[in-house]
Amino acid sequence: MRPETSNPLTLEEHRELSREIRAARARLRELCDVVAGVYGPRNRAAFSFLKIADAMECLCQDLQAQVSQDYPADVEDLYL
Repeated sequence: MRPETSNPLTLEEHRELSREIRAARARLRELCDVVAGVYGPRNRAAFSFLKIADAMECLCQDLQAQVSQDYPADVEDLYL
C-alpha cells in the first residue's frame, strides 16, 4: 500500500488499478443480475446491488478523470 502523498499514481499503477476495477465491476454486474433474476428487481438485495453497481460506475468515471488529469498526453479509456 502506498503512503498518502501528493504524488499521483504512476501510469502503470493506473493501468493495474483499472484492470482490477474493471474485473470487479464485471463480476459485480454478474452477481447483480443473478440476485435480480432470482429475487426480482424490486427485492431489497437486488436494489442494494444496483446501488453498488451505480457507485462503481461513478468510481470509474472519477478515476478516469483523475488519470486524465495526471497524464493528459497519455489519456486512454482505462477505467471506462
